[in-house]
Amino acid sequence: MQGSITNQLGTERIGKLLLRLSVPAITAQLVNVLYNIVDRAYIGNIPETGAHAIAGLGITMPIIVLIMAFAALLGMGGAPLASMRLGAQDDAGAQKIMNNCFAMLVGVAVLLTALCEALATPLLRAFGASAATLPYALEYLRIYAAGTVFVMITLGMNSFINCQGFSAVGMWTVIIGAALNIALDPVFIFVLKMGVRGAALATILSQGVSCLWVVLFLTGKKTRIRLNVAMMKLERAIVGRVLGLGISPFVMQSTESLVQIVINTGLARYSGDLAVASMTIITSVMMVLNMPLQGLGQGAQPIISYNYGAKNIDRVKKTFRLLITVTLSFSTFMCLLVELFPSLFVRIFSSDAQLVELTCRVIRIFIAGFFAMGAQFAVQQTFLSVGQAKASVFIAMLRKIVLLIPLALILPHLFGLGAMGIYIAEPIADFTCASISCILFAVKSKKIFA
Repeated sequence: MQGSITNQLGTERIGKLLLRLSVPAITAQLVNVLYNIVDRAYIGNIPETGAHAIAGLGITMPIIVLIMAFAALLGMGGAPLASMRLGAQDDAGAQKIMNNCFAMLVGVAVLLTALCEALATPLLRAFGASAATLPYALEYLRIYAAGTVFVMITLGMNSFINCQGFSAVGMWTVIIGAALNIALDPVFIFVLKMGVRGAALATILSQGVSCLWVVLFLTGKKTRIRLNVAMMKLERAIVGRVLGLGISPFVMQSTESLVQIVINTGLARYSGDLAVASMTIITSVMMVLNMPLQGLGQGAQPIISYNYGAKNIDRVKKTFRLLITVTLSFSTFMCLLVELFPSLFVRIFSSDAQLVELTCRVIRIFIAGFFAMGAQFAVQQTFLSVGQAKASVFIAMLRKIVLLIPLALILPHLFGLGAMGIYIAEPIADFTCASISCILFAVKSKKIFA
């Protein structure tokens, strides 16, 4: 066992430790973004049909995001609990949590696969698919859904690798899948002329290899806690704690699915397929910007959770202060970069002049509040890491359910804004939520850090 790696969470200098854990996590997130970008860039540049194909891919995203949200519910719900058990030197308790989560991931994956295959057409039509984009959306989703179990295990169980301090191993989980996907995409899409179906097939094959990597590590000699079939029998108390804490990342990601449904259907109604394609590009850029923040949060989580479990509150405070400084600096810098040079990001996804012109114009509005997101990420991740499920859920619901979705529905009807109201809703929600999150943390931190 490599328990010494986990024990360093309570002893090593925080700045050095955060850097060592965050760099692999950020690298993994950026590589993950890269292969999503490559997927969309290849699809968007398919001759003659690229614009409709990338719009079709955008229509499938709410369902794909929802699948990832279930992985987060169980993986990110269980990993902080396992970290706290490790901090309390209760390895058996941590192992039970991980194995219960594995069993739940497999069960939920089977159910989601069946639902996607059965309800694909009505779901995609409800999410804004037109006659022109529905065929592409169906081709992608039906193949992707077949690999749901690979996606769920890879994303969910990788959290248990990272929570032990094995961030480099967690990074390779993503790199292996991403590299394979990037290599297979042009072969399946263009050489074998499979188009959108080829992109989906490349994705699930890549996730299958990453899944194998995760399982092999968590059954090997290096991990401190191992997969064990005998421990996979669900225990009500563990399931309850995992779901209670995991509801925050689940809400955060699943409501992203709901947001995309509202935005896509609104843009389709007010501006048509070109606007939907534009939003697919914008959400891709946002993915690029959000992933490093998530990587920093992943790097900080085991430090905060382990030391909170070990009742070393001073290290928890120092980690939070460093985390919010770095995340806020990053979000401010990237916001300015997109505002000044939008075409650098947009042209990656399309060479269609009309689509590029529209996207460069509206992305400046959409991204305007991103500078404040660094603070929200730091606060929400810290609440999650110390087991403050209610506060973390509140922040997740505040931004999307309370603010963004109502604004996206209401603003288009005001002052003749139309589709522009949908773009304006995002920065208002971002800034408002970040401000309220900081106030909430200032109030609750006195009790948390007592």
